[in-house]
Amino acid sequence: MSLKSVVLFFFYELRRSSSPPILVAAIPQYVSVPINEMQGRKIKQCGLFSLTLLATFFHCSCLPHSTGGKPFLETAKEIASYAKVAKSIIDLAVYGKAQNRSYERLADFTDTIGNRVSGSKNLDLAIKYMFSALKQDGLENVHLEPVKIPHWVRGEESAMMLQPRNHTMAILGLGSSVATPQGGIEAEVLVVESFEELKKRQKEAIGKIVVYNQPFVSYEETVQYRDFGASQAAEVGAVATLIRSITPFSINSPHTGWQDYQEGVQKIPTACITVEDAMMMARMAKRGQRIVVRLTMNAQTFPDADSFNTVAEIIGNEHPEQVVLLSGHLDSWDVGQGAMDDGGGALISWEALSLLKDLGLRPRRTLRTVLWSAEEQGGVGAQQYFQLHKVNISNFNLVMESDMGTFTPLGLQFTGSAQARAVMAEVMKLLKPINTTTLEEHGEGIDIEMWMDAGVPGASLHVADSRYFWFHHTNGDTMSVQSPIEMTLCSALWAVVAYVVADLEEMLPRRASCSNLSVKLYSTLGKWLKNN
Repeated sequence: MSLKSVVLFFFYELRRSSSPPILVAAIPQYVSVPINEMQGRKIKQCGLFSLTLLATFFHCSCLPHSTGGKPFLETAKEIASYAKVAKSIIDLAVYGKAQNRSYERLADFTDTIGNRVSGSKNLDLAIKYMFSALKQDGLENVHLEPVKIPHWVRGEESAMMLQPRNHTMAILGLGSSVATPQGGIEAEVLVVESFEELKKRQKEAIGKIVVYNQPFVSYEETVQYRDFGASQAAEVGAVATLIRSITPFSINSPHTGWQDYQEGVQKIPTACITVEDAMMMARMAKRGQRIVVRLTMNAQTFPDADSFNTVAEIIGNEHPEQVVLLSGHLDSWDVGQGAMDDGGGALISWEALSLLKDLGLRPRRTLRTVLWSAEEQGGVGAQQYFQLHKVNISNFNLVMESDMGTFTPLGLQFTGSAQARAVMAEVMKLLKPINTTTLEEHGEGIDIEMWMDAGVPGASLHVADSRYFWFHHTNGDTMSVQSPIEMTLCSALWAVVAYVVADLEEMLPRRASCSNLSVKLYSTLGKWLKNN
C-alpha cells in the first residue's frame, strides 16, 4: 500500500461525491482514476479513512450551522437584538426630522451643479460641493483620493435625413467617439437588426452609415450594440454608425453612453438615435426606399484629467481598521441632471451616515462612504481605489453600491458565501417595518465587482427599477424622476444594513476562505501525484 494510492482514492471519491463544484473543479485533469486501479481492501479502508479526515477538514468552515467562530443561531439571536436600533433609524428617516432630507439634498446638489461628465468642470464643482457638504455635516475623515479619469467632450452634433425626405433626427454621440471629417459625412444608410445580419450583408455596408435597429431584449444583451457596434460596422467598411437607443420605452429621446473601439479597427463616428427614428428607417428600407443621412459630430478626446473619489466615514469604536463600504457614483453623463444615475445612489450613501450620526450610533467597524469618479467610463475611479486599498482586502467586511436608481426599495441583491447570505437574511428581517426584506442573488455594480471577485461580500440596492432605462443616460434624467418618499425608504434600508453589519461581533464569512485553501491543497496533491 502506498500514499499515492490513498490520495488517488481520495480524488476518486471526491469526484463521485456531491462536493461543492469549486472543489471538484480544482482537481487536476490528469487525475482520472478508475476504481479498478484501487486494488485491495486495505487500500480502500485507508483511503476512506483519509477521505473522512480530509473532507472533515475541508468542509468544517463551510457548514451552514456556523458563521466562523460563532454558531449561527447565536448570530441570528444577536441580529434580532438590533430590532429597536433598526426601528429608531427607520423612524428618524421616514417619520422624523430627517424625512425627505436625502431628496432635498439631491435637489440642491443637482440644481446647483447640473450634469457631471468625467473630466468636466462640472464634475470638479460637484466634488468640491460634496466635500464641503460632508464636512459641514460633521462626518469624520472627510477627504479626497486622487484619480486619473477620461476626458471626452461631445461638441456640436447633428443628423439630418436628406432622402427620402428631409427630417432632423435627435442624436446623442457616444462617449469616446471620434468626430466626423470637417463638413460631416453624407452617405446612404444600411439598416440591420443584428450583428448577424450585418455580417450577411457586409458587402452592402461599404461606404455606408450602418443603422442598428436592434430590438430591446435586456440591457445586458442589447447594450452590446452600443458598446461594439461601431467597430463591428467599421470592419466591413462602414463610415459611421447610428444605433437605436438602449431602452424599452421612448418618447423620441436618444440615450448616450460609453462605447469601446476594438484595437486595430478603424475608428468611425458613432451616435445613438431614438427608437422612433430607427424604426422609421427600418420601415423605409423594407419598402426599398433609398435613405441618405448627413451626420456631423465635433467630439474630442483629451488627455486624462485629474479628479478625486470623495470619502467620508464614521470611524469604528472597536475595529476601526475594518470597513463596511457604502457607495454611489458622483459623475454622470453630460445630459439631464444625473439625478437618477447616480445622484440618488450617492446621496443615500451620504444620508445613511447622517442618520447614524444624528442618532449617536457608532458601530464596532468603520462605515465608509465613497462617491466614485468616472463610473460611466467603466468604473475608472473605483478601479484605482481598489488598486490602492486591496492590500487591506481582509479588512473589508462588506461593499455596497446603489446604481440602479432610488425607486421603491425591495431589499438587496447579495453576493457572498452561503454563511454570509444566511447572516444577511437575518439582517434583512429588521427591515420588516418598511417591507424591504427581500434578499436576491448577485450583488451588482461596476464599482464593487472587483471586490466581490476577490471574495469580499457585496450588496447592491434592489429597487422596483422597471422605469430606470426609460430615463437612463438621457435629458430626462432630472429631479422629476425622483420621489422623496422612495429616497427616504432607500436611505433607511441603506443605513440599517450598513450599521448592523458593521456592529456585529464577527465579520461576514468569506466565500474564498475554504475554497481557496482547497484549491491550493488539491493543486499541490495533483502535482505530487504527477511526479510520483
